[in-house]
Amino acid sequence: MDYKSVSPSRQARFALLKALSFVPDSLMLRIQYRIKMGFWPDLKHPRRFTEKIQLYKMRYRNTVLPSCVDKYAVRGYVSSKGLGDILIPLFGVYDDAAKIDFASLPEKFVAKTTDGGGGNNVVIVNDKSTLDESTFKAQLNGWLGIKDINAGREWAYTGMERSRIVIEEMLEDPSEGQHGLVDYKFFCFNGKPFCLQVDSGRFDGHHQNYYDMDWKSLGVHCTYPEGEVTPMPENFGTMKKVAAVLSSDFPFVRVDLYNIGGVIRFGELTFYPSSGYGTFHPDSFDFTLGEQFTEY
Repeated sequence: MDYKSVSPSRQARFALLKALSFVPDSLMLRIQYRIKMGFWPDLKHPRRFTEKIQLYKMRYRNTVLPSCVDKYAVRGYVSSKGLGDILIPLFGVYDDAAKIDFASLPEKFVAKTTDGGGGNNVVIVNDKSTLDESTFKAQLNGWLGIKDINAGREWAYTGMERSRIVIEEMLEDPSEGQHGLVDYKFFCFNGKPFCLQVDSGRFDGHHQNYYDMDWKSLGVHCTYPEGEVTPMPENFGTMKKVAAVLSSDFPFVRVDLYNIGGVIRFGELTFYPSSGYGTFHPDSFDFTLGEQFTEY
C-alpha cells in the first residue's frame, strides 16, 4: 500500500498530510511506515536500518544538518572539510529568478532550488536557445518559498533557510552517452563507508547495484533492479576517503558522488534515504545495514 492508493493526486495527498500535521512524529512515522512498508516498525527494539532511520528523524538534532541538506549552504560545509575542489562549478545563486542574467549562462546548465529533493524542483537545460526565458524564470520563482509539507517528518529540512535558486554546470560523461551519469552513493556510519549504491542507466533502463568497499557485488538492490556489474573507478580509494571525511560528523549519512573521467564531483548528503521506506531485496540487507547503525 502507498499514499497513491489513497489518492492519485499529489496535491490532495499533501493536503491530507498537512491536515494531519498535529499528529506527533512518534505516531505519524509509525503509521507512514505501516502504509509504505506493509508492516509496523519496531521502534522499541529496532533492528532494521529503515526502523532506525525513523528514530534518526525523531531524535538526532545536530544543528549543522539544515545547512547540509540545503543545495547551496552544503557547499560551505564541503569546503570547510578541505574538499572545495570537488564542488560542481557554480554560475550563481539567486533569491529571485528575475536577477538571473540569462544571456551570460552557457548553452547547457542545471537550475534548481536549494530546498528541492527527490529530483523535484530541477530544470535540466540541454539547449538554452530552445528555452523561453520568461517561462523558465516564472517556473523557478513559482518554486521559491513554497515548501511542501514535511511529509516524511524529516527534521533536517525544518530549519532550512528560505529557498533560493542555484545554477550549476551540467555534468556530462561522454563514456555514458545518453544513459546519464553514474551515481556513487556511499552508506557511511560514524565516518566509515560501509557499502555503496551505484545507480546507472538513469535515462535508459535504470539499474541499481550495491558493492562493499572492495567493490564486491552484494547482490542487493532497492528501488530499481540489478544491472551488469559496473567497473570500479580507478580512483575508488580516493572516493572512499572523500566519503569518510564528509561523513565524519554524523552517526549516519549517505554521501553521493559522481566520478567523470577520474574527476570526483560532490552530489549531496542524504540523511534519510527514501525517508526510511526503501524496500531492500533481499530483505535481510535491511538488517545488515541496521547492524551498522549503532547511534540514532
